[in-house]
Amino acid sequence: MITIQAIDHVVFRVVDLERVAAFYIDVLGARWEKKQEAVGLYQLRVGTALIDLVPIDGKLGSQGGAAPGREGRNVDHVCFRVLPWDGEAILAELAGHGIKAEIVSRYGAEGEGPSIYLTDPEGNNLELKGPPWAPVPR
Repeated sequence: MITIQAIDHVVFRVVDLERVAAFYIDVLGARWEKKQEAVGLYQLRVGTALIDLVPIDGKLGSQGGAAPGREGRNVDHVCFRVLPWDGEAILAELAGHGIKAEIVSRYGAEGEGPSIYLTDPEGNNLELKGPPWAPVPR
């Protein structure tokens, strides 16, 4: 059984990064968390979750098709925080439903940790997110 605890983050594809970021910061009180310019990923903190902004002309954003609008989507994916996390058990559960997936490492609201990507029957992209990896001793 997969137990979703919360939404970890949501990813919006954007045309105007500065305008959208200003809206979330100025209107909704978000703050900058992390900027990964090399891949085109800009993360804002809202409470315990993140809002990821992905410009459509960046590395990640260009993978999502048309720009946000009538014919293009602007929500890339929704990420659900899963606890307890047992990656292999989750993969087995998904496989039982005919869903092939793998565990990858991604940065989420609590830091870098395991993620599993899948799509729902309508083609919406979903991410199942585990807890952050244990810190590496120095």
